[in-house]
Amino acid sequence: MDPGTGAFSEEQFREACAELQRPALSGAAWELLVETQGISVYRLLDQQTGLYAYKVFGVLEDCLPDLLADVYMDLAYRKQWDQYVKELYEKECSGETVVYWQVKYPFPMSNRDYVYVRQRQELDFEGQKVHVILAQSTSEPQFPEKSGVIRVKHYKQRLAIQSDGKKGSKVFMYYFDNPGGQIPSWVINWAAKNQSRKMEAQDERAILWLSVNSNPPR
Repeated sequence: MDPGTGAFSEEQFREACAELQRPALSGAAWELLVETQGISVYRLLDQQTGLYAYKVFGVLEDCLPDLLADVYMDLAYRKQWDQYVKELYEKECSGETVVYWQVKYPFPMSNRDYVYVRQRQELDFEGQKVHVILAQSTSEPQFPEKSGVIRVKHYKQRLAIQSDGKKGSKVFMYYFDNPGGQIPSWVINWAAKNQSRKMEAQDERAILWLSVNSNPPR
């Protein structure tokens, strides 16, 4: 496993907690993309790749934090509802849990696959119980690249969840990936923006679930 990519520091977990409490949108050109039914989606252009990173803030009024975090971590359940999953499983490597995820892309594009490490912690932050899940791409010899499948080598996600003080969840998510291959960055960004616009017609659970979990072909 590449040094520094297979483990997360305590500071990284606490940074996610802090952003859940106080969104860090100043000092950078974060653009509000969608705001609907209690969910706000922001994006920031990555100058190096020409792609966007995304931040999602919101409240789910009828979903408890423990349940939301458990469902998010449940790979077996994801394979039931996500039509784009080709392969999805996890394996212990060098003391870390590593996830392999292959995503189906429409013809004539090649499928993409991800190899990433993820960790979950429950923290006491400013008197609040917060679930934090961190994930980012890594490299492991147990997961060699496959012929005809493009490996996504730049993927990062942060998720923080706490109670909204009632029966719901307050949530923060950061997401970035670069699907690689020969897809122009403007096509990828257009598809991601179009996906966000479609969220406006969904209920709030679908909005957050798509934002946090969906990685449809683009």
